[in-house]
Amino acid sequence: MHKNKTLRLVVILFFTIAGVFIVDQNIKTLFVDGWRYYTDCIDLILVYNKGVAFSMFAFLDEWLKYIQLVLIAGVLIYVLYLKEVCYAFPAGLMLGGAFSNVYDRFIHEGVVDMVYWHCGFDFAVFNFADVMINVAVVWFLILHFKPKLCKN
Repeated sequence: MHKNKTLRLVVILFFTIAGVFIVDQNIKTLFVDGWRYYTDCIDLILVYNKGVAFSMFAFLDEWLKYIQLVLIAGVLIYVLYLKEVCYAFPAGLMLGGAFSNVYDRFIHEGVVDMVYWHCGFDFAVFNFADVMINVAVVWFLILHFKPKLCKN
């Protein structure tokens, strides 16, 4: 039973990471290749973010991607250590988005962002990976405060 549980965790984690990474990179390719769309509230544009959320820590420059790789490895190791299948999908969402954004740093020297909300107020430009990371954080908070939801 223990091996089956670990296998389920790894399979769910792997396919979720791969799925988020592939979807995000394909969306980003559209914008790197020149696609744009403008509306009154949301513009779909190309921005290279050298920092993290709201361009924080951009001063870390080249070091930022290596620090993020260490953090990603830490999260991956921790989720595998927990061996709780209920964490596999949200962890996959988070790690897939994180891997995709770090990959951008190596390939484009910044994260490819494209969704710019400017209806009523200006918001940070973000991407699909960022959305998946935020969904994962909310999911983790729900699991933390409602532990009964985590039944294996």
